[in-house]
Amino acid sequence: MIVENKKLFKIGEVSKMFNVSMGTLRHYEREGLLAPEYIDENTGYRYYSSKQLEVMNTIRYMRALDMPLTEISEFLSNRDTDVMEEKLLKQKEIIDRKLYELNLISKKIDHRLEQLKDAVNSELDKIRILKMPSTKIVMLKDSVKPESYLDLEYPIRKLVKNQREPLVFLGKVGVGITKENLVSKNFTNYNLVYMSLDKEDVYDGDTQLLPAQKCVTIRFCGSHNDAPKYYEKLMEYIEENKFTVNGFSREMTLIDYGMTNDTNKFVTEIAIPIE
Repeated sequence: MIVENKKLFKIGEVSKMFNVSMGTLRHYEREGLLAPEYIDENTGYRYYSSKQLEVMNTIRYMRALDMPLTEISEFLSNRDTDVMEEKLLKQKEIIDRKLYELNLISKKIDHRLEQLKDAVNSELDKIRILKMPSTKIVMLKDSVKPESYLDLEYPIRKLVKNQREPLVFLGKVGVGITKENLVSKNFTNYNLVYMSLDKEDVYDGDTQLLPAQKCVTIRFCGSHNDAPKYYEKLMEYIEENKFTVNGFSREMTLIDYGMTNDTNKFVTEIAIPIE
């Protein structure tokens, strides 16, 4: 609608033209990006001219590039090809960084989906000999006796203290028993807590690379407090087959309360390095 034969448009019309809300247009006004050509003192109606429509085109284009309003405001205050080039190059750097970060997130999701699928399809109560791949870990040597997954929260907080990105997820934090305690069949207390790191994880601190190792493994329905009897089975198997323990155990809950309330779906894995 043209008001009084002038090239002025009501805020509602501009809202429809650009498919944005009237609240957005008012926000642009408050931020100093798009002032109406005329505001009726009696009604408070806002009217925009063709000049404002051209400015709105620029705002919409730059917003489509995900450019912040502060950057858009700077350009509108100093329109120039050099300024536009500078803004576009800066925005491209931001987008490239976001794409890199999203790619890392996508890979992490793939890891968790693969791990979840593997855990759900676990063959339980069967001892197997597997070549465990090399894994980068963060380790905390501390005595811990977890009755539930919540008992690991304090040592986990120590592992991730001052880290810039979240690293903890189910299937990444485990506990271990030293070689000496395994051999002496002391399975009641754990001697260390560790967190495995994906290739994409960035950890600010000391890490350790576990080499690829041959391990005797078992998976069972249950959690850490159910583990001792499975350690007994594994150690009996190791002795019967004349293997020797070659490092600390790696015990990790693959499915527990962090993922389901159904205890019948819980899965924990124990792996003991051998030679």
